[in-house]
Amino acid sequence: MNDEFQYLLNRTARGKLDRRSFMGRAAALGVAGATAGSLLGTAALAQGPRRGGTLTMGMQGGESTNSLDPAAAQSQVPFAYLKIMGEPLINIDDNGNLEGRVAEEFEASADAMTWRFKIRSGITFHNGQPLTAEDCAQTLRRHSDEDSQSGALGIMRGISNISTDGDTLILETSTPNADLPYLLSDYHLMMQPNGGFDDPTAGIFSGPYKIVDNEPGVRHTFERFEEYWDSSMGHFNAIELLVINDATARNSALQSGQVQLVNRVPPTVAGLLGRAPGISIQTTAGRGHYVFIMHCNTAPFDNMDLRLALKHAINREDMLDRILRGYGSLGNDMPINASYPLFDNTIEQRTYDPDQARFYFERSGHSGPIDLRTADGAFAGAVEAAQLFQESAAAAGIELNIIREPNDGYWSEVWNTEPFCASYWGGRPVQDQMYSTAYVSDADWNDTRFFNERFDNLLYEARGELDLTRRKELYSEMGRIVRDEGGLINPMFNDFIDAHNDQITGWVSNPNLELMDGLAPSKMWSTE
Repeated sequence: MNDEFQYLLNRTARGKLDRRSFMGRAAALGVAGATAGSLLGTAALAQGPRRGGTLTMGMQGGESTNSLDPAAAQSQVPFAYLKIMGEPLINIDDNGNLEGRVAEEFEASADAMTWRFKIRSGITFHNGQPLTAEDCAQTLRRHSDEDSQSGALGIMRGISNISTDGDTLILETSTPNADLPYLLSDYHLMMQPNGGFDDPTAGIFSGPYKIVDNEPGVRHTFERFEEYWDSSMGHFNAIELLVINDATARNSALQSGQVQLVNRVPPTVAGLLGRAPGISIQTTAGRGHYVFIMHCNTAPFDNMDLRLALKHAINREDMLDRILRGYGSLGNDMPINASYPLFDNTIEQRTYDPDQARFYFERSGHSGPIDLRTADGAFAGAVEAAQLFQESAAAAGIELNIIREPNDGYWSEVWNTEPFCASYWGGRPVQDQMYSTAYVSDADWNDTRFFNERFDNLLYEARGELDLTRRKELYSEMGRIVRDEGGLINPMFNDFIDAHNDQITGWVSNPNLELMDGLAPSKMWSTE
């Protein structure tokens, strides 16, 4: 590398020369564009974060029905803009450790039934109002209200009392709960003035960016909140989030430079896109899973034999290869994999077995086609996955009728409403949170309508069990119950596949959820 190019590289990384000028002068020196862009990204990362510029994101998972109320968030775009605008008490860091955010310190009583969270001083809401412990208490109270229909309601039901003492939030649980701080990292639990009781859709939070334009299903724009307390986040002057549900259009926008960051790169094109000049593919193994869900309390899926027939009728190995192209791992009809602490790898892996599927199907007494609803927006390759399921089930004499639904409205009108559909879960940091959110009987997001008293009792026992060997045994039995009796068909766990171009840098792998657990817009920065 000659001295002149190194000089230009260093000046550009420090923000003294704009990227376009750098690329032009690099070309004049005979340095290929892809090489210059890659070296610039490395140099910018070494220099550390710099402020300025606008980030434009292109995302799948936005609908015209989306709301700024965090309780109502159901899909990827609301998840992303809540992470951009809001902040919970606790985050889970890149290594799975607890990280205080609004709460700077927290401790539990010896019996893990009383938790005290010291609220960080100097935090300001976007309307200029200071954040207090009472605002935090009110936020949790609202999400604990049965009428809120919050996505966090299932994990809040274990909290029996919410109070404050000065700058300290005090939570008491009905049973011991060693995982409570992990549960409070849920992205629905963004702190709001008076908990959002005045207007939950106002879009007023305490995160690094504040809302400017809100066009559900189209675009959302944000500007940096200059009063934000943490200078290590919020490097862009502004963020524009474009809803681009079509994967081809989304990837084209990235290649053309219209956007700098995208989610949900289809596995089928990830390798090809990654070879495009200036594009980086970021793959992260984690807890996300692509699934088909049956309502256990709705005919014909209230018949356990029929549920088992469908579980044996799916060729998960073929689906992993053809839909995920290896960017994932096999699922076992439960929402837990080896990414979770205390995972039991001795639970037998279910495989495709047309003979067993036919046996259970005939024993169920069901006849005729079974409707399965899907949409491109359910997960990357969901329509194709449903078609593969249809083919493998046909070999067992089971007829699936595939109904393709529109993307817009899928998460409000199909998921958690229709009795058999394609779906997606991003996973949660610990088993208790995953099960509390979607499988305990009173979970608001119990999308398989799974009501099992034995399972519920095991969950409550595990929540307060401090002996890890015993706790693993409890989780193992819970996993077997869901696998054998529940309404979840989980053929595969997906890797998160995101992508960005060389106009931004600062990516750090985070296994919790896509886009660095939604923090990529707040933690990355411009190279221009």
